[in-house]
Amino acid sequence: MLQPLVPERVDRSVAVAATPATRLILTLVAVHAVRVAQIAALTLNDTDLGNRRRTIAGRVRPPDDLTMQLLLDWLEHRHRRWPNTANLHPLINNQTANTTGRAGNHWISAAMRGQDATLERLRVDRQLEEALAKGPDPLHLAEDFGLDEKTAMRYADSARAQLLQAAEQPSR
Repeated sequence: MLQPLVPERVDRSVAVAATPATRLILTLVAVHAVRVAQIAALTLNDTDLGNRRRTIAGRVRPPDDLTMQLLLDWLEHRHRRWPNTANLHPLINNQTANTTGRAGNHWISAAMRGQDATLERLRVDRQLEEALAKGPDPLHLAEDFGLDEKTAMRYADSARAQLLQAAEQPSR
């Protein structure tokens, strides 16, 4: 059964997100449950700043205010650091700024490596949190996060078991 992360572990991961890139990556994973490979595959064309829409893995969603601000902060930093880059991937680094290639999954995950709350664990935690908050509905999870039916069922089953366990606890 999937278990939620302990808040202290999440706090430690948030504390190590010290750069504009890592703050954006952390938010995409921990708030929107985006996979590292999906982050790496993003292009500038996937974000419509004027209409506040982003497309990730074929799903169009409006970014929340925090994500929008962190994206704008990163894009400003990116423009200052690599003003003449032709790379269409929003997340670039020293190796990819002079190419058209994407940043690697390893680079994207680097800041959270060694943390108890890795990017993958934060992504899982976000989906479980949604199931606990909105109810263990696999259809909602599949739609909201683009999960396949078996994965959505696993999150729903874990949430259902935790909610049942919490309901069976004697009140104090």
